[in-house]
Amino acid sequence: MTNSGLRHSLVSLLALSGSVFSSLSWASPVKLNNNDRADSWPYGPLTTSGRDMKNTRGSNVVYAGANWPGHGEVMIPDGLHYQSIESVITKIKSVGMNAIRLTYAIQMIDEIYSNGGKDTTVKDSFTKGLGQTNGPKAYSQFLAKNPSFNDSTTRLQVFDAVAAEALKQNVFVHLDNHMSKAAWCCSTNDGNSWFGDRDYNVDNWTRGLTYMANHGKNWPALTSMSLRNELRKPDSNPTLSSQSYNWRDWYTNIKKGTNAIHSANPNLLIFLSGLDFDTFVTPIVQGTAFTPGSEKWKDSDFSGYRDKLVLEIHNYQNSANNCNNLKSSLYSSGFQALHSEDSKTVNVFPVLLTEFGFDMSGSAWQGTYATCIASYLQEQKAGWFIWVISGSYYIRSGTQDFEETWGLLKHDWSGWRSSAYIEGGLKPLAKATAQG
Repeated sequence: MTNSGLRHSLVSLLALSGSVFSSLSWASPVKLNNNDRADSWPYGPLTTSGRDMKNTRGSNVVYAGANWPGHGEVMIPDGLHYQSIESVITKIKSVGMNAIRLTYAIQMIDEIYSNGGKDTTVKDSFTKGLGQTNGPKAYSQFLAKNPSFNDSTTRLQVFDAVAAEALKQNVFVHLDNHMSKAAWCCSTNDGNSWFGDRDYNVDNWTRGLTYMANHGKNWPALTSMSLRNELRKPDSNPTLSSQSYNWRDWYTNIKKGTNAIHSANPNLLIFLSGLDFDTFVTPIVQGTAFTPGSEKWKDSDFSGYRDKLVLEIHNYQNSANNCNNLKSSLYSSGFQALHSEDSKTVNVFPVLLTEFGFDMSGSAWQGTYATCIASYLQEQKAGWFIWVISGSYYIRSGTQDFEETWGLLKHDWSGWRSSAYIEGGLKPLAKATAQG
């Protein structure tokens, strides 16, 4: 083992053990459990069989959930200065949703490594993220709403508590690496766009995936992880864009990422996202060449864990005015992988729509886009995560306490922003799709 490899292993061990032992001191509901829980919910580990995700009982598992961002500058899940973790997950569960897509930034893990395996406290993270004046104020509100935490609570311990509450309420946790540098996503000029971009160090990325997959062994509700959110053209780096932004380099790096997660935690499903803000994964499905190279998808490149791989796409065609055209786009962009009967489908996978959404402040939920997405997901019996649960963010693009009109919840996370959509749209969609 090289010196760097030895240091990597030691720091990983220190970081994991540190979070384990410290979690015992802050009255967290976390209960360490490294068993597969094959005999109790979530009946894992999950696997795939053709187009379906399956639990150990052989039953289908279909995620029907919401995105819960934790990748912003404060680097803990949003909204916890307004409501408790229990309150947020209870609201998610109350409408029939059964999953959360919990996002994080690689920067959090980078800082743990640079600090000798020790995570930053939430208290310090609020101050760093929101400043000397507003940070302590928000932190005080955070403690008032979540009294089990204290000044020694770290960022990862908040994630631990979210995962523990999710387990308590039978809500699946899907962990999503949203960004490298903690910030709002996404832009082609943000330095986080593509492998090797300014803030997207590939070695740090795989190290971060390894760390979180390993740490997630203590979260029985964690059943899957993504590799990266919304890969996109790195316009701020023209050389990288012209030489590397392509399916050939995607495949090279995706193999690194899947291996990192599977080697650290072989129980997890791994979600693969595509190009152009993850709007299509067609070359994987149709088995065409990963251009500009000639290599194609090979199951043997994922030996021993091909049945752990899932495809994900995003869709924000909010101006759609023809449902048939939108459904055709969804099919050709990735959902074709559900259909082995299609002669053009070379590789069959489960496919999830891990982001879609619309403004909750008006009647958009009754429009072509929202109703068509809902009907399509029901027809396909496909999983989904709506963007977004958040009524507001700690900070977004420099604006603190940012109002999220696309959020399912009101600004203070106290109730639903559009009760009409919840009753007339979301609840029926969740009831028709959620399984597991």
